[in-house]
Amino acid sequence: MTPTLSPNTQAILLLTAPLIAGRGTSSSELLSSGEYKRLARHLRESQRQPADLASPDAADLLRASQPVIDEARLQRLLGRGFLLSQVVERWQARAIWVVSRADAEYPRRLKTRLREDAPAVLYGCGDMGLLESGGLAVVGSRHVDDSLIDYTMDVGRLAARSGRTIVSGGAKGIDQAAMRGALEAGGKVSGVLADSLDKTTMNREHRNLLLDGQLVLISPYDPSAGFNVGNAMQRNKLIYALADASLVVSADVNKGGTWAGATEQLDKLKFVPVYVRSTGKPSAGLDALRVKGAMPWPNPQDIDALQAVFDIATSTPVQPPQSGLALFSGDGTTDVGLSMPSVAEPPPTIEAPNKSVPPPSDISCDPANPTEKQRMPAGYNVKQSRLFG
Repeated sequence: MTPTLSPNTQAILLLTAPLIAGRGTSSSELLSSGEYKRLARHLRESQRQPADLASPDAADLLRASQPVIDEARLQRLLGRGFLLSQVVERWQARAIWVVSRADAEYPRRLKTRLREDAPAVLYGCGDMGLLESGGLAVVGSRHVDDSLIDYTMDVGRLAARSGRTIVSGGAKGIDQAAMRGALEAGGKVSGVLADSLDKTTMNREHRNLLLDGQLVLISPYDPSAGFNVGNAMQRNKLIYALADASLVVSADVNKGGTWAGATEQLDKLKFVPVYVRSTGKPSAGLDALRVKGAMPWPNPQDIDALQAVFDIATSTPVQPPQSGLALFSGDGTTDVGLSMPSVAEPPPTIEAPNKSVPPPSDISCDPANPTEKQRMPAGYNVKQSRLFG
């Protein structure tokens, strides 16, 4: 089951999302992640939620938010209701769903591990349930030789046979090889994209995989956004946060998104164990990650051996929240599954009416009832996929 666009999510989209309908540019007035975080904290402290900013009686709340975000700026952003309605129609046609941190459907793993640093809005297509299945994150360089592609596809196939989801970024090279290997073996894949979600979901090669629950694609960026190096770097933490263990197949020293994501995981986040490839040609990047604490990949050859890797991974505790940190999503709702006796519970969430943006019927486009154009023809060959090939 996919979520409808809630009043809270509508408000958050108006405040933070570029709402690109086809070709377009984002507004320079959009709230940055840091600005939205401050506003969300202010709303929580006021026992309010994002939807209240767009309610008929929002004038006092907007004025009270002036010390955090300029009132006139908030009004201009919240006045983009017509643009939102246009872009929602575009998302509907592509079976793209949207959830925000204020929604119960928001992936628990992201909210639990990233807390207030979890993306305020998440766009996706496919079965949301896959995002809670954990699995093996496989990452690496874009430009690699055929031997590493074959090696990585074998890892994906073994994960599929073991019933483990592959989590990766959909980029050319190692990411695509891991995902393709798993999909060819009938496994499941969670892809975290840095750009072009709408184009990717409309590729005929991916349609049945999305509709049949074998593949889910998500992005914290507008579905029409193009590639951006900074976005590619930032999404790495989502890949690790969704997994139980991780494998770095190749990396350059002190440069590139693979290195940045792995070192952030080893030095700071520590969500999951980080393994590095331990066979084949030597790699200065992998050796440097070993120095930082990464472990050699034990090269499991069967289901039992891979299970042992996950047994070790799940026995490693996730970094606990900082002492005294209020465990909230930042949007007036508590993080799912987290509680601390010293933190007061927020008031019950009450959906405020939102007349500035008429609620759309459903942005999820039920995969169980795809249109003829959405359904892929028989004889599909995953090897021909532009994303995974």
